[in-house]
Order: sequence, then C-alpha cells, then structure tokens
Amino acid sequence: MSEINLSDTSTWLPLDGLAPGFDASKAETTADLDGRTVTVVDDRGTRISHTFSPGTVAWDYRPGTGDATEAAAETDDCEVFRVDEDLYYAQFHHEHLPEEAVTLILDLRSGHALAVISLLGTAAAGRTAVQHVFVPSRIEGVEGSGEAPAPTTELIGRRVLWVYSAEHAYEHLYLSPHWYTWQCLAGPEQGLADTDENSVWRIRPGIYVFAWREKVIPCGSVTIADHRDLKALRSYGVLFGTDEAGTGQTHFTFGAHGRLLSNTVHPAEFDPARALER
Repeated sequence: MSEINLSDTSTWLPLDGLAPGFDASKAETTADLDGRTVTVVDDRGTRISHTFSPGTVAWDYRPGTGDATEAAAETDDCEVFRVDEDLYYAQFHHEHLPEEAVTLILDLRSGHALAVISLLGTAAAGRTAVQHVFVPSRIEGVEGSGEAPAPTTELIGRRVLWVYSAEHAYEHLYLSPHWYTWQCLAGPEQGLADTDENSVWRIRPGIYVFAWREKVIPCGSVTIADHRDLKALRSYGVLFGTDEAGTGQTHFTFGAHGRLLSNTVHPAEFDPARALER
C-alpha cells in the first residue's frame, strides 16, 4: 500500500468534492421571518430592505453617502436559521452576481445586524481567492440596546472539536486575530491540516461569527457559533468557492456540533491577542 503524500496540495479535494454528506448536522430552517420585511441601515446611510418568503428573500439596496455600489433590487434563494431567541442567520447567493454571497445576522432583540459579504475572485500573492467584507448596521424600527457586533479576541487559545456528520470531524485551534489551524480527524480530508486566515466577531455573549479564508482550495466560510455551553457547542454556516471545473461556484450551508478540547492561556507578554493593538 503506497503512502499518501499529505503535502501534495494538488491532490486535495475541491470544494464540491467535500460537499456530499457534509451538511448532515445542518439545523432545520425556520419560517419565523416569512412575510416580514427587515431593513438595515449602516453608518454610511446605506439602506437595504429584506422581505422574506418561504425559501427566498427579496432585497432592495439603496446606497448611502460614499457608497459606490449601485442601487439594485433582486430576489434570491435564501435559507434562514434560528440561532437563539430573536437571533437569526440568513444565507443567500446572488443570482445576478454569482461571485458574491451574503451572510446576514439579525438580532431582533438588540436591533443590531451584521452582514458578511463573501467575494470570490482569484488568489494572488498575499490574497486568498475569497475575501470577506464585514458591515455592521442597525435594524430600522427596533430600539437599539447592548453592544454592537465587533471584532473580538475571545476565542484565541481555544481548541475545539467540530463534528459535521458521522463521517466528517475537524478540530480548530484559534491562534490569533488573523490565523487559525484546522485538522481533519475524520472524513475525505482525514490527515490534512493547514493554517489559514480567520476573522472573529462577537454577536452576543458567547455567540460569535467565525469566518475563514483558505489559501490552498479557493474557498471561504462564514459561520455563527454558539460557545455558551463548552460541552455542547453549535454552529451554522456556509462554504463558498470555486467548483472543481474552475468555471463556476459552489455554495452550500452546513452545521456542526462541537465541544471545547482545551484552552491555552498565554503569558501577558506573549499574548497573541495583542496583535490587534499594534
């Protein structure tokens, strides 16, 4: 039996090769927002209304001051998940702009929202194929309360096991504000590991948006993860990237159950979280 060369990245699975069965732990979608219009407004005054119907969202984009994006209105297929009481995650892939996908986090209790725009391009030196743009905003008509979504270092040092299906399991080690390491423990990528870019935003106490951008496979992911019970973590997310042919896009949602394996506490003088202060 020949030994597998795990360092030969040319043999790594394309994103659509990973998809079968990866969504086994995906949560059920919710109809809570069906028939409702939710409008978010960001600091530029850009105003986006979202009208939810079963399986779709009709959105209307009106740019504010300094926003060079053109006004547009379309309807896209959409999945909505309930993460917590009055906290929802909506995921849609633009039909008219197939290189763009949207993750929308709506906190109807606090009045805060966070959109993460996934942009699929071509990898280059110092640039992954997928880039993420984070846009916090306010929900119109909801009196604001609590802290707005913001970048956080609260996950740094945690080592977490994530189980996506009976066949797919990975561990994540959150290293710094910019990097995390993943290792496949079970599944078609078993034995593979890498260190990739990440971004983490705090949504509510113990609930985070965790996004990563891979450099080997042209893909990126956005998840919202509930870390409040360290023995029973839950995540909801999307993978978005280039298909195996390299001519189209792969976009699919998934979910995972997890648990904290360990936590590293660095001495203050070597704390990776200080990178945000530099």
